[in-house]
Amino acid sequence: MKFGKRLKHQTQQSLPEWRDKFLSYKDLKKLVKLISVSTADCAGAEKEFVYLLNGEIDKFNAFFVEQEEEFVIRHRELQQTIEMAMNKWRLQKGCGFREEMLEIRKEIVNFHGEMVLLINYSNINYTGIAKILKKYDKRTGGFLRRPFIKNVLSQPFFTTDIISKLVKECEMAMELVFPPCTAEEPLRFRRKTVRSDVPRDEVFRNTVAALLTMQEMRRGSSTYSVFSLPPLNLPDFDVIQSLQVASPIQIP
Repeated sequence: MKFGKRLKHQTQQSLPEWRDKFLSYKDLKKLVKLISVSTADCAGAEKEFVYLLNGEIDKFNAFFVEQEEEFVIRHRELQQTIEMAMNKWRLQKGCGFREEMLEIRKEIVNFHGEMVLLINYSNINYTGIAKILKKYDKRTGGFLRRPFIKNVLSQPFFTTDIISKLVKECEMAMELVFPPCTAEEPLRFRRKTVRSDVPRDEVFRNTVAALLTMQEMRRGSSTYSVFSLPPLNLPDFDVIQSLQVASPIQIP
């Protein structure tokens, strides 16, 4: 699948309020096609192209930081909710709390899914920038991609350490609130239990689609370079464990 189609599909699969926050890849691609090596004002064309790209990065950063701050707050509140619910569960031995626990489980899975979607947002927009810069260099014979990507790697939207940490902590919370797998209960039955406990709503479906997209973007070459996405450390939680990816690959 060509990247433009993949980006369009991923945008459609994202949360509605996120859809205008993705890379304007189609517009940038049109601009690149208008640029020619024989253009009289090649420097002016490059200046306009870089200006538009920087505007896109500012858009990514503003959205990513806003979401990241919101997720930090939600994570703290969710931890408190889980702690109180687990205390009640222990005191009353689970009596009368099934519906409450189901809601908490759904909230955890949805929250986890939204954070995975944000990591995918970072990945796919970075990939789009790398690809449009490659097209630009090929069209003009220039060498803009390497210095520009070097700057992108330090941008807030590309730095997913905090979100990745929250994802891991959320996975630990999942292990706490979902029924434990006993020695007599094979893993495949545990998966069925998890799926039946949590409704397959839009966030869950979009999360799985995002994980598949992140996998596909790392497929195609075993060569690692400065333009490669970092290794994809997918969730350990057994619902989506089968989607794991072994190593990063080069963005063509």
